[in-house]
Amino acid sequence: MKGVVLAGGTGSRLYPLTKITNKHLLPVYDKPMVYYPIQTLVDAGIRDVLVVTGGRNSGDFLRLLANGKEFGLKHIDYTYQEGEGGIAEALALAEHFAEDEKICVVLGDNIIEGSIASAVNEFQQQERGARILLKKVPDAERFGVAEIQGDRIVGIEEKPKRPKSSYAVTGIYMFDHTVFEKTRYLEPSARGELEITDVNNAYIREGTMTFSYLEGWWTDAGTFDSLMRAANMVKESREAKLKKPAAAL
Repeated sequence: MKGVVLAGGTGSRLYPLTKITNKHLLPVYDKPMVYYPIQTLVDAGIRDVLVVTGGRNSGDFLRLLANGKEFGLKHIDYTYQEGEGGIAEALALAEHFAEDEKICVVLGDNIIEGSIASAVNEFQQQERGARILLKKVPDAERFGVAEIQGDRIVGIEEKPKRPKSSYAVTGIYMFDHTVFEKTRYLEPSARGELEITDVNNAYIREGTMTFSYLEGWWTDAGTFDSLMRAANMVKESREAKLKKPAAAL
């Protein structure tokens, strides 16, 4: 399986921090934001990674990440997203990289405490379709929300006023090679973007969407409040690990 980190966009919600840099290069505690999704993929055993960048500071990713040696990688691929076409448009740029393999996509501002290795392994055994990771949250109306019936997702609604569950769709998605065909038939939303929720719902309609629950905490870092929250969570997590006896680690 190959990994894709989506790190384009203008980061307008973090202006003026993003006036002279891409938001995914901003610090989250002691590391640049983009380090976290890359490490999430590497920790799950994924070694082929593509970073989708954008904006005026895309060259800084190459200077920062180089060939991925810091993550134990031999190589990192890069591609460029022009404008603000949405997550699904950015994903479509990975078609040449995927080469008909399954992919694991992580939004560049998503930071997690735990591991996605078990979900990746389960998707590797899945013949076709997609798998998403869900997290129970107290404010589901801020996210894409999964409607669950038994062991199936029957629909995903983006930022609903009345959520049908408390399970948010995190920014971690796994797709088979048909995802790129699906992106070609998307229509722009009211925001003028190609939405990842529409991609996920396409898999749901064909009955090939599965899901896992994400362990540990999860946050994005795309606003001032969530950027601070992410930094505090990383700090607290690191301190908690240092306090644990060696036998407990």
